[in-house]
Amino acid sequence: MANKLKIISLGGLNEIGKNMTVFEYGRDIIVVDCGLGFPEDDMYGVDLVIPDFTYLAKNRDRIRGLFLTHGHEDHIGAIPYAMREFRAPIHATRLTAGLVRLKLEEHGIERQVKLHTHEAGDIVQAGCFQVEFIRVNHSIADACAFAIKTPVGTVLMTGDFKIDSMAAGGMTDLGRFGQLGKDGVLAFLCDSTNVENPGYSASESLVAEGFDRQFKGCSQRIIVTTFASNAYRLQSLLNVAHRYGRKVAVTGRSMENVLKVSLDLGYLKAPKDTLVDISEIKNLPKNKVVIVSTGSQGENMSALYRMAFSMHKQVEIQPGDRVIISASAIPGNEKSIGKIINELYAKGAEVVHDKAADLHASGHACREELKIVHALVHPRFFLPVHGEQRHLRAHAMLAQQMGMNPKNIFIGSIGQVFEFTRTTCRQTGAVPAGKVLVDGSGIGDVGGVVLRDRRKLAEEGVVMVVVGFSRETGAVVTGPEIVTRGFIYEKESEEVMEQLRAVAQRAVQQTLRHNSRDWGSVRTSLRQELAAFLRAHGRDPMILPVLLAI
Repeated sequence: MANKLKIISLGGLNEIGKNMTVFEYGRDIIVVDCGLGFPEDDMYGVDLVIPDFTYLAKNRDRIRGLFLTHGHEDHIGAIPYAMREFRAPIHATRLTAGLVRLKLEEHGIERQVKLHTHEAGDIVQAGCFQVEFIRVNHSIADACAFAIKTPVGTVLMTGDFKIDSMAAGGMTDLGRFGQLGKDGVLAFLCDSTNVENPGYSASESLVAEGFDRQFKGCSQRIIVTTFASNAYRLQSLLNVAHRYGRKVAVTGRSMENVLKVSLDLGYLKAPKDTLVDISEIKNLPKNKVVIVSTGSQGENMSALYRMAFSMHKQVEIQPGDRVIISASAIPGNEKSIGKIINELYAKGAEVVHDKAADLHASGHACREELKIVHALVHPRFFLPVHGEQRHLRAHAMLAQQMGMNPKNIFIGSIGQVFEFTRTTCRQTGAVPAGKVLVDGSGIGDVGGVVLRDRRKLAEEGVVMVVVGFSRETGAVVTGPEIVTRGFIYEKESEEVMEQLRAVAQRAVQQTLRHNSRDWGSVRTSLRQELAAFLRAHGRDPMILPVLLAI
């Protein structure tokens, strides 16, 4: 049987972030992007969420290259973890490669990974695949789409993109999209993030004008939080600050890293004597200071979070500070952002975050822009990617409105395998896929059971019952003693504590009467009897029996 092209998403479908797509033909595999996601509110203690690399680790000898569309964390953040499972040469544009190199150095594996730098227009041969870098606009420099030529046809994958006719570095290469469409595109994988938004996305140049309005006539200190990776916006801030005679200091590790890489590679040009160290701002008048920080998504322990909650070593929010939030909320982050905004207001700051202020421009194409690329590409098959279920469904409907046959539109889930010939596409199975949770230095050792226990501890607390037994006779020597955490305040709930002791004592006595020295049965009985008593009173804490041999 002739080989077929397989396309498998290991992330980025039915979720925001964690983008990773596998292309496979015969003995050759290439991977596009390797991103991370951020933990949901109920993922207690989890730091990061990364794709499941099981399938790639199993096929590590067949992987010919990892290709990166751009340098955002949801597209490159999981690379150090992936490189523990498989090795592959990495292909990226200059800024993306610079950010990846920093990550590899932090994890001490920069010498073990081959990192190749390319420009838009370059073509890379990787096994049977030929990958062409195509310039697109996004909220980070050097973003690219990929035209992937395979033995059964060309696949066009946009990555994250928009169409910005005034973008620094040039507009999305619609001419190349159109030429590919004329030549014939087998499958089109297109960003769905902003499909629900009508019209066109705003140009980044409008944000610079918005900054100018906020700086003009302001006599207070200005604090701006934005996405660390948006070098264009950092350039706008540097230019506007210089225009009004202000010094700029940055705070937040990711902001500092991006600033360094962007300056080193020439993507940022700081006006003379504009940048200062964060430690120097205390010596400057308020109307001469701009602080640029991380924390636009309300991340715990980001620079803005630490400022708002008086935890930052160098910056304390002061009454009158003008705090500009130059970002829109990623779905799910609204509550965290609101928490910081409320705290900033409580400290007397002026917070500017209204969309009408033109302080943010999305990096993702809205409906009219998506219509343009669909009209240019007119593929045989369409797979919406990069979005939650509602985004994928809305994008599928848009494709139908543009004239596509619904039978040629496929909405997938992570792990599903789509097989292509020159004329057909069908879903044929699945590979291991899902969320791998990173907790400190632990990778994948926090699973569903651990998360369930953490949720229960957070919501209901824990009740421990401690019983001491004689090693020689098996008789109860001490206890049962009840210890609680996060359940009730023991000193003010003595009656409840006595009731719990009585239930525990009865359970121990009844069990030992029938099963002398059967400690396993004692644990089970304690857990069951205490749980039944507590549920009858509307409570369901975690119960931990502790048996001690004395």
